[in-house]
Amino acid sequence: MGISVNGVDIDDTQVEQELAHHQGAGNPLKQAVHELVLRRLLLDEAHRLGLAAASDDELVEALFAQEIKVPLADDEACRTFYAQRPQLFRSGALVEARHILFQVTQEAPLDLLRTTAQAVLDALKAAPERFAELAGQYSNCPSGALGGSLGQISPGQSVPEFDALVFRLEQGELAGRLLETRFGYHIVQVLRRIEGQPIAYEAVQAQIADRLSRAAWQRAVHQYLHLLVGRATIAGVELEGTDSPLVQ
Repeated sequence: MGISVNGVDIDDTQVEQELAHHQGAGNPLKQAVHELVLRRLLLDEAHRLGLAAASDDELVEALFAQEIKVPLADDEACRTFYAQRPQLFRSGALVEARHILFQVTQEAPLDLLRTTAQAVLDALKAAPERFAELAGQYSNCPSGALGGSLGQISPGQSVPEFDALVFRLEQGELAGRLLETRFGYHIVQVLRRIEGQPIAYEAVQAQIADRLSRAAWQRAVHQYLHLLVGRATIAGVELEGTDSPLVQ
């Protein structure tokens, strides 16, 4: 494939071996190549800094431990998060939702996918009664055969960005914009809501602090990967540091 990192080749055999770990990705080949390139950068940096470990995975962990420092989420940040997202902290809260998924794949160019998804959303804004019909026609999720129905969802069951949207929508409301997640673009509608009871801040403070700290750590890793990519000589592939599954 003609890929090299700082003069060291990544051959087809390595790519084929790595590919087996990314079959669930939207673009397995791209994900495998990015993983190999970024891992090579991290290992090179660890060696440059004189770090040592029993395995490559432990060496990457040692590098992150030394180079990535993020502050713990303080009480003020946790209380702000809690106050701004009350829908996430309710006991017994449920929504009945449906969606149309436009999945990112190697065969579907991103721009075309988004254009198609936006056209379907515009059609639904004009004729919301067509949701089940269009879900069956366009959705890349098995739920498309059920008119897009996802059944009842409780907080934490979905990826965070999906969670945040469905628990903000009113009963019967169709989201006015496309939702982008790692699975692709979604058109989302909430059919029914059960509000539940508020959970006291003290009961979820540790959970919020952990969530905020993880998010801060991921952002710091993304920035670090961008730095390494910017300093490296990479041939045969274009990538951004944030594409790595290393930090998912």
